Amino acid sequence: MKTTMVPAQVTTVEDKIAGSLSLSQLLLLCAPVFIDCGIYVVFPPFLKLTLLKAFVSFLIILGFGALAIRIKGKIVALWLVVILRYRLRPRYYIFNKNEAYLRDPLFQAPVQTEVAKSKHKLAKPKALLPKLAIPEMVRLETVIADPRAKLKFRADRKRGLRVFITEVK
Repeated sequence: MKTTMVPAQVTTVEDKIAGSLSLSQLLLLCAPVFIDCGIYVVFPPFLKLTLLKAFVSFLIILGFGALAIRIKGKIVALWLVVILRYRLRPRYYIFNKNEAYLRDPLFQAPVQTEVAKSKHKLAKPKALLPKLAIPEMVRLETVIADPRAKLKFRADRKRGLRVFITEVK
Protein backbone atom coordinates (compact mmCIF):
# COMPACT_ATOMS: atom_id res chain seq x y z
CA MET A 1 0.00 0.00 0.00
CA LYS A 2 1.38 3.40 -0.98
CA THR A 3 1.48 6.10 1.71
CA THR A 4 1.46 9.79 0.99
CA MET A 5 2.27 12.69 3.23
CA VAL A 6 -0.53 15.23 3.66
CA PRO A 7 0.68 18.65 4.84
CA ALA A 8 -1.07 19.95 7.94
CA GLN A 9 -0.95 23.58 6.92
CA VAL A 10 0.22 25.32 3.79
CA THR A 11 0.96 28.98 4.51
CA THR A 12 3.33 29.75 1.66
CA VAL A 13 0.67 29.80 -1.07
CA GLU A 14 -1.08 33.12 -1.65
CA ASP A 15 -4.72 33.16 -2.71
CA LYS A 16 -5.29 34.43 -6.22
CA ILE A 17 -8.30 36.73 -6.36
CA ALA A 18 -8.50 37.95 -9.94
CA GLY A 19 -6.54 36.00 -12.55
CA SER A 20 -3.00 35.72 -11.26
CA LEU A 21 -3.28 38.74 -8.95
CA SER A 22 -3.24 38.37 -5.18
CA LEU A 23 -5.05 40.62 -2.73
CA SER A 24 -1.99 42.77 -2.04
CA GLN A 25 -1.43 43.29 -5.78
CA LEU A 26 -5.08 44.25 -6.28
CA LEU A 27 -4.86 46.77 -3.43
CA LEU A 28 -1.70 48.24 -4.93
CA LEU A 29 -3.39 48.55 -8.31
CA CYS A 30 -6.64 50.05 -6.91
CA ALA A 31 -4.99 52.57 -4.55
CA PRO A 32 -3.95 54.99 -7.35
CA VAL A 33 -7.57 55.33 -8.45
CA PHE A 34 -8.57 56.70 -5.04
CA ILE A 35 -5.45 58.85 -4.71
CA ASP A 36 -5.95 60.31 -8.19
CA CYS A 37 -9.62 61.07 -7.40
CA GLY A 38 -8.45 62.91 -4.29
CA ILE A 39 -5.95 64.91 -6.33
CA TYR A 40 -8.64 65.73 -8.91
CA VAL A 41 -11.05 67.01 -6.23
CA VAL A 42 -8.75 68.70 -3.68
CA PHE A 43 -6.16 70.63 -5.68
CA PRO A 44 -6.99 73.78 -7.62
CA PRO A 45 -8.53 74.25 -10.15
CA PHE A 46 -11.15 72.17 -8.41
CA LEU A 47 -12.86 69.40 -10.39
CA LYS A 48 -10.99 70.29 -13.57
CA LEU A 49 -8.38 68.21 -15.32
CA THR A 50 -5.09 70.00 -15.95
CA LEU A 51 -1.83 68.82 -17.45
CA LEU A 52 -0.08 68.90 -14.05
CA LYS A 53 -2.80 66.79 -12.39
CA ALA A 54 -2.68 64.29 -15.26
CA PHE A 55 1.12 64.05 -15.05
CA VAL A 56 1.09 63.51 -11.25
CA SER A 57 -1.68 60.91 -11.62
CA PHE A 58 0.33 59.11 -14.30
CA LEU A 59 3.41 59.01 -12.04
CA ILE A 60 1.36 57.64 -9.14
CA ILE A 61 -0.11 54.92 -11.37
CA LEU A 62 3.38 53.97 -12.60
CA GLY A 63 4.77 53.88 -9.06
CA PHE A 64 2.02 51.69 -7.64
CA GLY A 65 2.12 49.49 -10.75
CA ALA A 66 5.85 48.97 -10.25
CA LEU A 67 5.24 48.04 -6.60
CA ALA A 68 2.71 45.38 -7.67
CA ILE A 69 5.15 43.50 -9.95
CA ARG A 70 6.06 40.01 -8.74
CA ILE A 71 9.77 39.04 -8.59
CA LYS A 72 10.76 35.53 -7.41
CA GLY A 73 7.32 34.93 -5.94
CA LYS A 74 7.16 38.18 -3.92
CA ILE A 75 5.89 41.59 -4.89
CA VAL A 76 8.32 44.50 -5.13
CA ALA A 77 6.64 46.29 -2.19
CA LEU A 78 7.60 43.40 0.11
CA TRP A 79 11.17 43.46 -1.20
CA LEU A 80 11.33 47.19 -0.43
CA VAL A 81 10.06 46.58 3.10
CA VAL A 82 12.78 43.96 3.67
CA ILE A 83 15.49 46.27 2.31
CA LEU A 84 14.28 49.23 4.38
CA ARG A 85 14.18 47.16 7.58
CA TYR A 86 17.72 46.00 6.90
CA ARG A 87 18.98 49.52 6.16
CA LEU A 88 17.25 51.13 9.15
CA ARG A 89 18.35 48.62 11.76
CA PRO A 90 21.15 49.61 14.13
CA ARG A 91 24.58 48.69 12.83
CA TYR A 92 26.39 48.50 16.17
CA TYR A 93 25.31 47.57 19.66
CA ILE A 94 27.15 49.74 22.15
CA PHE A 95 27.29 48.38 25.66
CA ASN A 96 28.07 51.04 28.24
CA LYS A 97 29.26 49.39 31.41
CA ASN A 98 29.45 52.78 33.12
CA GLU A 99 25.70 53.30 32.84
CA ALA A 100 24.40 54.32 36.26
CA TYR A 101 20.72 53.72 35.56
CA LEU A 102 19.15 51.42 38.20
CA ARG A 103 22.50 50.85 39.90
CA ASP A 104 23.76 51.75 43.31
CA PRO A 105 25.78 54.95 43.39
CA LEU A 106 29.37 54.50 42.33
CA PHE A 107 31.75 53.55 45.16
CA GLN A 108 29.01 53.70 47.78
CA ALA A 109 28.36 50.02 48.35
CA PRO A 110 31.23 48.36 50.21
CA VAL A 111 32.45 45.00 49.08
CA GLN A 112 31.60 42.42 51.70
CA THR A 113 34.45 40.46 53.22
CA GLU A 114 34.61 36.95 51.99
CA VAL A 115 36.35 34.20 53.86
CA ALA A 116 37.12 31.33 51.56
CA LYS A 117 37.39 28.07 53.39
CA SER A 118 39.68 25.52 51.93
CA LYS A 119 40.71 22.15 53.24
CA HIS A 120 44.06 23.21 54.66
CA LYS A 121 44.04 26.90 55.51
CA LEU A 122 41.83 29.96 55.75
CA ALA A 123 42.29 32.66 53.14
CA LYS A 124 42.73 36.29 54.14
CA PRO A 125 39.53 38.32 54.06
CA LYS A 126 39.35 40.80 51.20
CA ALA A 127 39.59 44.47 52.09
CA LEU A 128 36.61 46.78 51.92
CA LEU A 129 36.59 49.63 49.43
CA PRO A 130 37.41 52.95 51.05
CA LYS A 131 34.60 55.47 51.54
CA LEU A 132 35.21 58.44 49.28
CA ALA A 133 34.07 61.97 49.86
CA ILE A 134 31.79 63.49 47.24
CA PRO A 135 34.46 65.80 45.70
CA GLU A 136 36.88 62.87 45.37
CA MET A 137 34.15 60.72 43.83
CA VAL A 138 33.27 63.46 41.31
CA ARG A 139 36.94 63.91 40.40
CA LEU A 140 37.37 60.16 39.96
CA GLU A 141 34.25 59.90 37.76
CA THR A 142 35.49 62.74 35.52
CA VAL A 143 38.90 61.07 35.20
CA ILE A 144 37.26 57.77 34.25
CA ALA A 145 34.94 59.48 31.73
CA ASP A 146 37.83 61.39 30.09
CA PRO A 147 38.70 59.64 26.79
CA ARG A 148 42.34 60.71 27.08
CA ALA A 149 42.76 58.75 30.32
CA LYS A 150 43.25 55.17 29.30
CA LEU A 151 41.50 52.87 31.71
CA LYS A 152 42.89 49.32 31.92
CA PHE A 153 41.69 46.38 33.96
CA ARG A 154 43.90 43.40 34.76
CA ALA A 155 42.93 40.33 36.69
CA ASP A 156 45.56 38.72 38.85
CA ARG A 157 45.89 35.09 39.87
CA LYS A 158 44.25 35.57 43.25
CA ARG A 159 40.90 36.62 41.75
CA GLY A 160 41.71 40.28 42.25
CA LEU A 161 41.23 43.12 39.83
CA ARG A 162 43.76 45.86 39.30
CA VAL A 163 42.69 49.12 37.69
CA PHE A 164 45.19 51.35 35.88
CA ILE A 165 44.40 54.92 34.80
CA THR A 166 46.94 56.96 32.84
CA GLU A 167 47.44 60.40 34.24
CA VAL A 168 46.02 63.24 32.14
CA LYS A 169 47.69 66.64 32.29
